[in-house]
Amino acid sequence: MSFLVVIPARYASTRLKGKPLLDIAGKPMVQHTWEKACASGAARVIIATDDERIESMARAFGAEVCMTSAAHPSGTDRIQEVASQLKLSDDEVIVNVQGDEPMLPATLIDQVAQTLLQHPQADMATLCEPIEDMALFANPNVVKLVKDVHGKALYFSRAPVSWHRDEFAQGISDVPPSGWQAFRHIGLYSYRVGLLNQFVQWSPAPIEQWEALEQLRVLWNGGYIQVSEAAVIPPAGVDTPDDLVRVRSILGDGR
Repeated sequence: MSFLVVIPARYASTRLKGKPLLDIAGKPMVQHTWEKACASGAARVIIATDDERIESMARAFGAEVCMTSAAHPSGTDRIQEVASQLKLSDDEVIVNVQGDEPMLPATLIDQVAQTLLQHPQADMATLCEPIEDMALFANPNVVKLVKDVHGKALYFSRAPVSWHRDEFAQGISDVPPSGWQAFRHIGLYSYRVGLLNQFVQWSPAPIEQWEALEQLRVLWNGGYIQVSEAAVIPPAGVDTPDDLVRVRSILGDGR
């Protein structure tokens, strides 16, 4: 079965205004992301935006664009509107690729799609990587996840989980305990359209609001999220001016 990629792209950003249109090596950031998505096995790649400037630029470099409401509280809501506009069936699969991921490997887009396609009982899929650095484990900006023996997500948290009771009792060490393993969540998602249609009807969950993690709404409502360990480790996206400088230097524009 094939899948689609939808790239939500907003002009407004508290730290980088007009982020999707910022120049990186002679191209707008969202074009780099779109090209990575087009290199995947997706049957269709769509940029979803509420901004005419992004729409105009995206159409100029050949992208398919879906104009959506400016009132959406999240990218997930925007993607659901795309699915509704396209009249997609509940069993179709969409991968959510954020527009500020200009170096995202196409391999991971395929992996997160195939993870969901290979687990028909799952509503949604995502990726993770092992945590070896204890500073990352303690960092609330690094989202951790716990999964069961079959790769089903049990919980996502900004807190350091899972917790080694005895060896962490006196404070987190610089060295992971023997036999212990934690995982960092990689925020790349694939969804069945049926899950998206349910998601926008659910109220925000208490645990979602406490942790500021949208995917917890799915677990709160009994959804099944399948997790795979990432085949490659993705470079960080662009959230800050420093990130922009880093990515420009890597992609050949060191301004």
